[in-house]
Amino acid sequence: MRKIILSLFGVLIIVGTLLLGKYIIANKQKPKPVFNKIVKTVFVENVKNKEIPIVLTTSGNLTAKNKIELFSEVQGVLKPSAKPFKAGTSFYKGQSLLSINSDEFYASLQSQKSNLFNLVTSIMPDLRLDYPENFKKWEAYLQRFDLNKSTPKLPEASSEKEKYFISGRGITTAYYNVKNLEVKLGKYRIRAPFNGILTEALVTPGTLVRVGQKLGEFISPSVFEMEVSINAEYADLLKVGNTVSLSNLEHTKKYTGKVVRVNGKIDQTSQTIKAFIEVKHQDLKEGMYLEADLVAKSEKEAFKISRKLLVDNNSVYIVKNDSILSLVKIDPVYFGAENVIIKGLENDTKVLTQTLPGAYSGMTVKINKTQ
Repeated sequence: MRKIILSLFGVLIIVGTLLLGKYIIANKQKPKPVFNKIVKTVFVENVKNKEIPIVLTTSGNLTAKNKIELFSEVQGVLKPSAKPFKAGTSFYKGQSLLSINSDEFYASLQSQKSNLFNLVTSIMPDLRLDYPENFKKWEAYLQRFDLNKSTPKLPEASSEKEKYFISGRGITTAYYNVKNLEVKLGKYRIRAPFNGILTEALVTPGTLVRVGQKLGEFISPSVFEMEVSINAEYADLLKVGNTVSLSNLEHTKKYTGKVVRVNGKIDQTSQTIKAFIEVKHQDLKEGMYLEADLVAKSEKEAFKISRKLLVDNNSVYIVKNDSILSLVKIDPVYFGAENVIIKGLENDTKVLTQTLPGAYSGMTVKINKTQ
């Protein structure tokens, strides 16, 4: 009886174990959860190939085309003038910028003039006797001679004898000494070579000015030039006379200039070439920083997109069949600061206009219809 009970108990344990195993297996075979596939929305643009001008963008500072630095060639005390010699003062052409006291030098010049007059006077008796045919012109010269005016030119010698006679008396030497002093006297007063404005003044009235000392800077505020550096690749495209669009940093003001000079030498370090742009406008000031857009050439059958859309600088994503992303090779023609001009896409190809994080070729997308 005991054996029968133990056998039944063992059978129950085995049956219970099998039922428990089936229950555990049944619970493990639950259906897998179904996830909804997310399709990202993209913005696209239909490609329209056309002729696009390549605009070279560069920048630089303005400098006055007519600009001089004032230096003294003589020594003396700076005198007060009608207009103050201060930065910001404007002058007309020929107007006195500054004058240096020349009283001592003027007295020396008058002494040399008087000496020349005396030399010419001393030869008049000899001319009357030995060269009567030349006496009249030298007499007329003395009559024109005025110590307070510029020394008149010596009469032309009509013969070799007269030439030797005049030279032997030291008249020619004395004349050129006087003319040299007259030229130097003119350097005690500096006049404006053109209409302009004083941008720098380094001396004040009463200051002792020395030879070679810088006095200031004078510019014409009507015409300016801007030096820019252009990639040597476009050196053959830069032409004198090309129109240039200029703007300030805020792009609130526009100006128009033209290329007036192109350097014939390429910088070996940067491989750039310098071009000079001339611009005129009443609002411009020396030292202003401007941006310039130079139209170098045009590319036919090209399309412009943002540089952010490039992949490895030679590919872009397009949408095929309105739902599948595809990475295609393109030919970048010109890289600008923000955009790139490309070739290789057919008309009406749908190219992305915004970057898509995690994009890959074959990815399913949805085109935004309300863009």
